[in-house]
Amino acid sequence: MGGATAATYEWLCEKFSDDTDETWLCAAFVRDLSPREALRRIHVTPGSLSESGQGVAAYAASGGTVLIEYGWARTIYDKAHLLSVGTAAASVFMTINNDGFTYCVDRRQITTFSLYAYSLRKGSDPDRLHADVEDLGVDIDGDQIDFSDDPVCSALALAERATGVHLSSARFAGPALIGSTDHIYPYR
Repeated sequence: MGGATAATYEWLCEKFSDDTDETWLCAAFVRDLSPREALRRIHVTPGSLSESGQGVAAYAASGGTVLIEYGWARTIYDKAHLLSVGTAAASVFMTINNDGFTYCVDRRQITTFSLYAYSLRKGSDPDRLHADVEDLGVDIDGDQIDFSDDPVCSALALAERATGVHLSSARFAGPALIGSTDHIYPYR
């Protein structure tokens, strides 16, 4: 237990929040992979975002890579199992319509849950991150009337704790490998 807190990633949530304070973010933390290898595993070729602006940016981070998706296809969330081959990956997404956290180790989904319904978690070992979840102040039993003030920041901190990968604001401001995802989930 210990390490990243919700405050650790407030800066990232702010970058992906709109004028109404709605957060639209999809991020994946992958232990011990280079940005190039992380993109390869999800079938994204480094180049540029598509004309539609849809794609993935891969940032070299302490302990591995952090992927940020531009667009709302959930590519890096849905492919966390591919990212985790031989390692560990945790992914978080939040849109106005949906949210989630998933943690995979060597293709196995260890735990997955809605950011607002931890009590409904599932996976092969759904309680593995329980101590960290509790330490981060997530509503464990689903009895709280009010949701956590910042479930996305808490989930990002949990992803760091689970994988040991940390993305600083300085690394995020630096160069990233980027590639389009239009070929994976073509938009209509």
